[in-house]
Amino acid sequence: MTSTPSTKIPAAAASRRFAPALLAAAAIAALAACSSLPPDNMALEAARRDLRAAQANPQSQALAATEMRQAATALQAAEAAQARSADRAEVDHLASLASTRTAIAVATTDRKNADQAVVAAQAERDRMRLAARTAEVEQAQRSATSAQGRADASQRSADSAQQAAAGAQQQAIAARQDAAVSAQQAAQAQQQTADAEARNRALLAQLQDMDAKQTERGLVVTMGDVLFDSGAAQLKSGGQRHVDKLVAFLRDNPQRSALVEGFTDSVGSDSMNQALSSQRADAVRAALVAGGIGSDRLTTVGYGEAFPVAGNDSAGGRQMNRRVEVVLSNDGARVRPR
Repeated sequence: MTSTPSTKIPAAAASRRFAPALLAAAAIAALAACSSLPPDNMALEAARRDLRAAQANPQSQALAATEMRQAATALQAAEAAQARSADRAEVDHLASLASTRTAIAVATTDRKNADQAVVAAQAERDRMRLAARTAEVEQAQRSATSAQGRADASQRSADSAQQAAAGAQQQAIAARQDAAVSAQQAAQAQQQTADAEARNRALLAQLQDMDAKQTERGLVVTMGDVLFDSGAAQLKSGGQRHVDKLVAFLRDNPQRSALVEGFTDSVGSDSMNQALSSQRADAVRAALVAGGIGSDRLTTVGYGEAFPVAGNDSAGGRQMNRRVEVVLSNDGARVRPR
């Protein structure tokens, strides 16, 4: 009889042989541990979705704030029960209660929205009725105003016609008066022109022997250099006769003023001629003041060798340029400077 030899398995080989079994056992243990977590609850998930949808509507917070808080509290209670692994029936009950609270909040929001729409519609209807009544009243008022306006226009037309007739009569009277005034003014103007011409002739006659000339600036009397010594500004005794005539003229015509202007020829420096012309003008002014003419009526200016009346290349021309001109103003006016 042949004996069967005994088989011995090494320890390392045994470990490799049983490794898959050990891994499977570990996996089964892990699955068993995971089964201890709270399982998903469809009622709770539905309650969450319902509340999120309600919270997404901004009107829910405004119109059903209390109901939304109650729904959120109910959902928290259901989630707390789920977290502590409460009985599925309890979790379903609390989740259903949360969904019901959410549905109440949504219904409250819809109802209040509908109530507001009804109130708004009623207010719009009332507004439209009031607008219609207001339009009717305004139309009636416009009709009455229009009728009154036509009556007023008729009255104004009658008044206007009466006023036009009266105005035409007044215009006829005024036209006759204007014609009379125009004729009178024309006569006065002619008389004033004649008077002015007569005065001018009289003034020129007064100063005829002084060779006075009428200009736009006034009457101009030219006093030659024979009134002064050569290069001097002292008025000679012979010049006093001319000054006396000017004094008499200004005394008889107190409304007139005088501008005394001094001039020289081109002999000498500009500064010397300027000073000499001013001194001679001042000498004539002083003589007029000494004759009783107010100094406020007299003005002087020296122009030196400016504004010559003849050429300075001859003795006769230079003598004509050495002069003093007295400009006697027109009635009530000041003499305009050169």
